[in-house]
Amino acid sequence: MGSLLKLAWSILSHKSFLWILLYVNIFGTVYGYYWYMWQLELTEPVFWIFVPDSPTASLFFCLAIVGWLIGRNFKLIEALALITLVKYGLWAVVMNLLTLYETGSIGRVGWMLVLSHFAMAVQAVLYSPLYRFRLIHIVVAGVWTLHNDIIDYVFGQMPIYHDLMKHMEQIGYFTFWLSIACIWLAYQVWKKRPRAAS
Repeated sequence: MGSLLKLAWSILSHKSFLWILLYVNIFGTVYGYYWYMWQLELTEPVFWIFVPDSPTASLFFCLAIVGWLIGRNFKLIEALALITLVKYGLWAVVMNLLTLYETGSIGRVGWMLVLSHFAMAVQAVLYSPLYRFRLIHIVVAGVWTLHNDIIDYVFGQMPIYHDLMKHMEQIGYFTFWLSIACIWLAYQVWKKRPRAAS
């Protein structure tokens, strides 16, 4: 079993595979920003950076991959990638499944979103051995993440799911604790890494 895991990791961490992963994430990022264009048109420019949550998370991961490919660690970017990819990946899965519960159907696009966003969260965890962020980077990324929640649920800039708008208070509460859980995950990744690797 151990040799199988080593083989899997040697494939996942190989530069050729990282290039493929980068291209896939670039495509997903561009598509994600395109997906949010209609909401950005309704949004005041001062809030634009806070609206397309998932594509911004995958953009962080793209930048982290670029760092690995050139032999560098963009530590703050890595912390942001881990926290936000897991957060918004799982958040979108839950929101689409909640939409399924509310309406009885989410169609092919909805299931595509479920699978792609779940993959976002999985890849963030899979590549945790490559992260070299420190505690200060987790703190800064955590502040960004919680600030984004405030913008979303206090200033009303959350991603719009028309069938779920009546549940915004509960969704905001869930999102806050999901953020806390993802920050805690990043802390655990940092804590379990040998200090020599920091």
